[in-house]
Amino acid sequence: MNFSELFKQSNHLCGFSPNGKYLASAVQFRLVVRDVKSLQILQLFTCADTIQYIGWAPDSCFLVAGMFKRGIVQVWSIDNPEWTCKIDEGSAGLTEVQWSPDSRHLLTTADFHLRITVWSLVNKSVSYMKYPKKSKPGLCFTHDGKYMALAERRDCKDVISIFVCSSWELVKHFDVATVDLAGISWSPDGRVLCVWESLLENKVLMYSVDGRCLSEYSPYRDALGIKTLSWSPSSQFLAIGSYDEKLRILNHITWKPVAEHCHPGGIESLNVVVYKEVEKKPQLKRHQLTLRDVSLRAQSKYEVIEERPVNVKTVKPVPDSVNPRLGVGLLSWSADNKYLVTRNDNMPCTLWIWDLMKLKLMVALIHAHPVRGAEWEPTQSRLAVCTGTNKLYLWQPAGCVSVEVPSDAAFQVTSLSWSPTGGAITLIGKDQFCVAYLTDEDEEEDT
Repeated sequence: MNFSELFKQSNHLCGFSPNGKYLASAVQFRLVVRDVKSLQILQLFTCADTIQYIGWAPDSCFLVAGMFKRGIVQVWSIDNPEWTCKIDEGSAGLTEVQWSPDSRHLLTTADFHLRITVWSLVNKSVSYMKYPKKSKPGLCFTHDGKYMALAERRDCKDVISIFVCSSWELVKHFDVATVDLAGISWSPDGRVLCVWESLLENKVLMYSVDGRCLSEYSPYRDALGIKTLSWSPSSQFLAIGSYDEKLRILNHITWKPVAEHCHPGGIESLNVVVYKEVEKKPQLKRHQLTLRDVSLRAQSKYEVIEERPVNVKTVKPVPDSVNPRLGVGLLSWSADNKYLVTRNDNMPCTLWIWDLMKLKLMVALIHAHPVRGAEWEPTQSRLAVCTGTNKLYLWQPAGCVSVEVPSDAAFQVTSLSWSPTGGAITLIGKDQFCVAYLTDEDEEEDT
C-alpha cells in the first residue's frame, strides 16, 4: 500500500470521477482536478464564491460546483477548459443540484422545495417540475437512465410521477399509500420502486413502473421505524435497518423477510470471527513528545478473540434528543452480493459483517473508537473503515489489517471514498486529504 502526500480540501469536497481517471477537490473557491495515477494538477478552475458542492457528470466530461448561498451553479468541461456554464436560480434560491444520466442536463432544487428546474447544456432549454416533496431521496433515476421517479405532495397526499429522461415527459402519475413519504429508491434492475414512510411509522411499499402496488411490509407499529434501506446489487434482496436495532432482509419474490437479525450486546457463537482492535501507546518521556503526538503515534492491530462471550460496548441513547443514537445507521452491500455490513448506532465501535449465502453473522470488527465511515470496494469484497484517527482499516474474507497513514501532521481520517474502478481510496480529514493505492500481490509479482 502506498500513500500520497497530503493535499488541501474544504468541506470534505473530494471525489473520483465515474471513470476513475480524475480526482476533484475543492479548496475554498477553487476547483482542482488531478490525474488519479500521478496526482498532477490537470485543471484549476476559479468559482464565483466558496464551493459547497461538487459533482461529476456520469460520463466524467463535466464537473459541477454548487454555491448554494448565492444560488449559483457553475459547470466546467474537463476536455475543453474554455467552455463554461453558469446557472443562477435568482430569488428562488438553491438547495440541491444533480446530474441527469445523459450528462447533458442538470436538475436544481429551489429553496423550500418549491420546484425542480431541468437545465439543458445542449440547447439551453429550461423546464420545471412542481410540487417536489422534501425527502431523502425524493428524486431517483433507474440504473439504465431511462426513467426518473419524483416524489411529490399534492392536495395533502403523497404521489409519484414517472418521467422519461430522454424528453422529460410525464408518463405515469399515481398516488402512494403513505402518510408522510420519507424516500424512494429504484431497484438496480429498474423494475421496482421502493417507497418508505417517515421514521414515525415502519412501512415499506413496492410499486411497479406502471403504478401497481406489488407489496406492503410493516413489521411493527407504534415505535420509531426505518433508519436505513439498501438494495442488493442483484435486486434480489432489500435490506432494512430500523430503530429497533434489527436488520431485516426481504426477498424479491414474495417481499417477505428471509432473515431477521439483531445486534446483541454479547457474541456467544464460536462460528463468528471476532476481531478486536488493540492500541498500544509508546512509553515516552514528557520531554520527548507532546500528548497530542503520542496519541497520533499509538500503534494498533487486530487480535482474534476466541473466548466467549465477547461483550460489545453499548452507548445508552438519549431519548429526548432529536436524532437518538439508536438503530441501524449504516447498511451497505458488497459488490459481489455476498456480504452485508451494518453498524448499530448505540454500538458505535462495532461493525457487523453478515454472510448472505448462509444468512448468518460471519465477522464482528470491534474498534477502539467509534466508526466514522465504512465502504466496500466496487470491484471486490474488500471493506475500508475509518474511525477518526490516523488509521485505515481493511477487511477481506482472508483477514483484516490496521494501517497507519504516514504523516507528520495531525491528520485524522474522518471519511473515505473508493475509486469506482477500485485499487485507490481517498482518505479525507478536516481540511486535508490523501490517496492510498492498493496493489494485489499477484500484480506486484508481475511488475
